[in-house]
Amino acid sequence: MLFRQIIHEDLGCASYLVGDTASGVAAVVDPQWDIDPYLHLARLHGVRIEHVLETHNHADHVSGHGRLARATGATIHVHELTDAEFPHEAFADGWQLRLGEGTSVEAIHAPGHRPEHTCFLLRDAARGSEPWAVLTGDSLFVGDVARPDLAVDPREGAVDIFRSLHGRLLALPDETEVWPGHLGGSMCGSSGIDLKTSSTIGFERRHNRALEFEDEAAFVEDAIATIGGKPPNVEHIVALNRGPLVESISAPTQLTPHGFEAAIAEGALAIDSRTNEQFDEAHIPGAISASAYDTGFATKVAQVVPVDAELLVVAASDGNELDAAELLAAVGLRVRGFLGGGMTAWRAEERPVARIEAIDLDELARRLDAGGGPQVLDVRNEGEYESGHIPGSLHIPYAELCDRLDEVPRDQPVATICKAGKRSGLAASILQREGFEGVMHVSRGNAAAWRKHVVNA
Repeated sequence: MLFRQIIHEDLGCASYLVGDTASGVAAVVDPQWDIDPYLHLARLHGVRIEHVLETHNHADHVSGHGRLARATGATIHVHELTDAEFPHEAFADGWQLRLGEGTSVEAIHAPGHRPEHTCFLLRDAARGSEPWAVLTGDSLFVGDVARPDLAVDPREGAVDIFRSLHGRLLALPDETEVWPGHLGGSMCGSSGIDLKTSSTIGFERRHNRALEFEDEAAFVEDAIATIGGKPPNVEHIVALNRGPLVESISAPTQLTPHGFEAAIAEGALAIDSRTNEQFDEAHIPGAISASAYDTGFATKVAQVVPVDAELLVVAASDGNELDAAELLAAVGLRVRGFLGGGMTAWRAEERPVARIEAIDLDELARRLDAGGGPQVLDVRNEGEYESGHIPGSLHIPYAELCDRLDEVPRDQPVATICKAGKRSGLAASILQREGFEGVMHVSRGNAAAWRKHVVNA
């Protein structure tokens, strides 16, 4: 058996290439938007991708099943409850796909995250007749379980997840390897998802906090209590994944500084994908700062721009803008164009630039102690804020800022802060774009460390 895990680092998604090297037949499970990794692996190992399998209709990213089917002629297989509008072969619980004489995939219907959700058992005759691994999709993660609220009533979903876990997955032998559909950083579980790429049924049985609940009612209450913020644009992404096959979302064109400026005037939004530090130093007026050098880039952008927005990208170097556009397409966002030559080209024509003052915790403390300092805006999530924050700070998670701008004072400077300076950089750019003056970005310093900072001062 040929088995490879492919990780989308920006979204925390995992997909898989499973094949039989003797027959030369392979399948891809839960393909990401960028299909090049699968095509490369197939060529490298001399297999043909003839099948595409989906564990469920994804809500956090656009599937690459349309692109992959077009590139390879593969058949797309989805559970019969998926209600797919594209050409496919439907399967039910217990369905088996033979990739070769000794390699097979078996479907285990495991509803909860979504009604159609399915896990896949992998068998390799070279290892014996029992399944050696299970691709758990969005059911069992390493250190966590899936969220229950994206497709059905949360309590109903939590009940189904509990029954799928205890009735199906935990019935597998302890040595069965667990390969999940998401890793730490994904919004399809809770903050408990581990960054590790795989586990075993036995390890999760002993160490996964969510599996400690043997009582269904207790599990449901915990699942409801730990639900975090939803992925952005859920309905839009679900519709794209369920509807006619999507092969392209955007084809960004290179723009001159004049063309870039004209596109902004027509209503396009500029996304600056350079580092927050580069953005603070100088950027195109009205641009939004979201560094593509950090994980979660596409999700952060999708949290703060309209789903139907036309986006423009500024990048640090040639080639990076197309990578950023692909990441944004993976969450259903359309990129109209990018600035050819980046900020170097912009500044060479002496076009206007804006700046944001970057300060550290020491400087913030000095200004607050001196009196008349800035209003501190903490843009972390609720749990982070409750665990520790600067006294007197205003709390608005960055994803909610655009809808709550009227809560931010305009009669004094505002200093944005988070944990590592990334979300606060995005928030500072939003405030400046919306006309707030004297915006500061606490680019270095964790709001949760404020007490320790003061003690050490």
